[in-house]
Amino acid sequence: MLPALILFAATYVFMLVFSKYRPYIALGSALIFIFTGMLPVNEIIPNIDLNVLLMIAGTMGLVALFIESRMPELLADLVMEKVPNVQWAAVALALFAGVISAFVDNVATVLMVAPVALEICKKLKTNPVPFIIGIAVSSNLQGAATLVGDTTAIMLGSALDMSFMDFFFYKGKPSMFFAVELGAVLSALILYWIFRKEKGRIEKNNQRTKVTDYVPTVLLGGAIVLLILASFLPEKPAITNGLICCGLLVIGLIYNYGKKKNLSAIVEPLKGIDFETIGLLLGLFLMIGGISAQGVIKAAADLLAQLGGGNVFVLYTVVVWASVLISAFIDNIPYVATMIPVIASLAATLGVDPTPLYFGLLSGATLGGNCTPIGASANITGIGILRKAGHEVKNSDFFKIGIPFTLAAIIPAYVYIWLIYGIH
Repeated sequence: MLPALILFAATYVFMLVFSKYRPYIALGSALIFIFTGMLPVNEIIPNIDLNVLLMIAGTMGLVALFIESRMPELLADLVMEKVPNVQWAAVALALFAGVISAFVDNVATVLMVAPVALEICKKLKTNPVPFIIGIAVSSNLQGAATLVGDTTAIMLGSALDMSFMDFFFYKGKPSMFFAVELGAVLSALILYWIFRKEKGRIEKNNQRTKVTDYVPTVLLGGAIVLLILASFLPEKPAITNGLICCGLLVIGLIYNYGKKKNLSAIVEPLKGIDFETIGLLLGLFLMIGGISAQGVIKAAADLLAQLGGGNVFVLYTVVVWASVLISAFIDNIPYVATMIPVIASLAATLGVDPTPLYFGLLSGATLGGNCTPIGASANITGIGILRKAGHEVKNSDFFKIGIPFTLAAIIPAYVYIWLIYGIH
């Protein structure tokens, strides 16, 4: 068990220090687990969650076509027509990003909305830094609202065999969606207060962005509808959601090629798929399979049970706030991937319902990334966009938005989840 734990810990350190090479480090570590026999050969395939990988790849490809169609810009124009001043523009853009992020990957959401925000700030001659930060943190928040909103939500949904509708009502009770939206209301008020000095009026522009193609919008909307319908199918194949997303992407690529008649019509949308994230997840699945086979996860669950003294509320509190703290500095994808089996083992050891622990993990890990500029991929993406546009982001710029936003979102979710699922 000790060699597996040392290798796993060393991998995390290397991924943190050499963040650009994170996927290669994870895959390299996975190979070590396999070649040393710490992950038996017959357990390689069972530990790879193909449904998650296919779902992420298909959705990212569809989003690339969606962005190319310019539909996100038109939607932003429609939002901007309704707001009276810069303060409301900042809040509206953040809320708009949040709505998209409930159904689309967080990084893709930032990539879609941030350019629009930059253009608006240029016209209004105002600082875009707080705008982009607001968009990024709102994207991270809403990623936990639905099954398809974020990689961590997809992973948890797959582990618990949750349907799309289970994120709205689970075991007959209001589920994660309502916990997230409760936090979203309070965090929106925080953003409104942060932008309280931005009272400059917005001149109305009658010229809207022209959408070049509505088919990608139909395909992305179709993916959401089909995922909802598939959730009602009894005993469906484990990779159903992944096949839906990839199948619609294939349709989109064929359509795009028929329209443009050149190979770039297929190649360019495929470039929108973040193969590094997929490689990272593949490596993590195998690493976690290795430490599980070596008994590390069972030992971690036993330790956590001792820390909580067998008290479920104490355990729930530790899981939520430890997740917030850890995810403020470490990417929440590997953290959640590690903790899902730990919580499963912990709940089995104590003989308790794991639901509040799972939901506490998802909310804490998703929102914790909003505390720091490096806590989530969406934050890093937004800061990168600002840097390219000539705007440097200080840590203080991020903290004064990210920290109060996080607290406003996590505290009501923390209370809500325990009241709904923790008290019997």
